[in-house]
Formats: sequence, structure tokens, C-alpha cells
Amino acid sequence: MGVIARLKEDIESIYHRDPAARSAFEILVNYPGMHAIWLHRISHKLWKRDWRLTARCLSTFSRWLTGVEIHPGATIGHRFFIDHGMGVVIGETAEIGDDCTLYHGVTLGGTTWQAGKRHPTLANNVVVGAGAKILGPITMHDGARVGSNSVVVKDVPKDTTVVGIPGRVVASQSPQSKEKTERRSAMAKKYGFDAYAVSPDNPDPVANAIGQMLDHMHLMDSKVQELCQAIQGLGGNVCTEKLPELDMGEFNDAEKAAADKRQNAIDEFDPSI
Repeated sequence: MGVIARLKEDIESIYHRDPAARSAFEILVNYPGMHAIWLHRISHKLWKRDWRLTARCLSTFSRWLTGVEIHPGATIGHRFFIDHGMGVVIGETAEIGDDCTLYHGVTLGGTTWQAGKRHPTLANNVVVGAGAKILGPITMHDGARVGSNSVVVKDVPKDTTVVGIPGRVVASQSPQSKEKTERRSAMAKKYGFDAYAVSPDNPDPVANAIGQMLDHMHLMDSKVQELCQAIQGLGGNVCTEKLPELDMGEFNDAEKAAADKRQNAIDEFDPSI
């Protein structure tokens, strides 16, 4: 992948994950996490070519400039996003897959002075909350999530959420929870709610309350549909009129306008800048 294509990919990934991003120019000049990743790519190439001192000097300059310390030996995949950035530390033998997200204060550190693999491996789609510490040559498998200020010293299975010190599993993605998440998302879309943060394992009480309301609405819709079918089968004439569309008013219009604006900004982004 060329430099321009990689740059465009990085900016689009930030648009999709950070609602505060308003324009490509704003991202280019105000996202130190992205600056740190770009500088790391250069220092990593130098490191691979055995220009070790130059690579370390560049990474030190990047740390001074962005507040993010990434060792030149670390391996980073596509669409990696460091939100806010300040205080992030990524060790020499750390490996990060595609579409991962780290928040400020995260450490991917080692637990030994012995040479060799001593830092974590993050698979694809891993999210690490602010202040969390991932220590040692452990593996965060695809879709793993770490709560803020947690300390993780053991492998985390696929699609699992861990919190606490030491990190412990609080939720894992089962077929039942996956089905519930998809159902809630469909109901949220139908009734005009934003489906973000209504997953079954979300600890936010407001999000949980909304999720339970969506489950209740889904059950009521199903029961009413069954009753209508039963009455129609007995010769009745009910449920023939279409339910009126919900009008979310100005709130819905504002949400749609914001979404359209962000999508237009992505579509109009010119990588030649």
C-alpha cells in the first residue's frame, strides 16, 4: 500500500471511530496519536535496516512531540488508532494487529529484563481503555476489550471483556449475547435510537436501561403480531392499518444531518493534500 493510500486509510479510520473529528485538516494537524504512528513507521523501517541509533533518536523525538512512546521495534498493523495519545507506551516486542484502538495512558509493557519476546500481542479489533496496563508476552485475541485502569497479565480470549486489577473476565461473546446485540441494534435503528453502547455487557446503567427497553419493545411487537395473526385466522379484521411512522423531530434531523456531514467529509477527502 502506498503512502497516500495509507494516509487516507488512517484518516478514514479516525472518522469512523472518533465523533469529535470534523475535517481531514483537523485530523492532520491535531491528532498526536496519528502523528506518532506515522513517525513510528519511519523509525520502524530504519530499525529493520539496522539503523538502530537513528531509529531510537526519531522515536525519542516523536515522544517529545506527541507524548506517545513507541519503540521502533514494535510491529503495528493497519488502521491503528491512538485516541488522545498522551502517556501511551508501546514496548519493543509488542505486536498490534489491524483496527485496534488504544486510549491515553495505556502501557504495552514487559515484565522481564530477559531478551526475546517480552511484550504483549494484540490481535485484530482489540480496544484498550484509558490507563490500562497490558504486561508481559501475553495475547489479546480478536475482539478483546480491556476496561480503563485495568492490569492484564494473562491471555484474553476472543470477544471477551476484562476489567480490574488483575484483569478478570466480566463478559464473553456467546451466540446468545451476539443474537441479543443484533436484535437490539435492529430495534434501535427502527425506533430512532443510536445503537451505540447498548450491548448486553455494557456496564453503563443508562445503556442497560435502554437495552432492556428495546428488548421489551421487541417482545411486545412479536406478541401483537401473533395476536393479529390468530384473530385474522378466526375471521377477524384487525391490524389492517399500517402503524404510523415515529417522528423523532429536531433531534432525529440533527442526528441525520451530522451523520450526512461526516460521510460527505469522508467521501470528499482528497489524499493529495
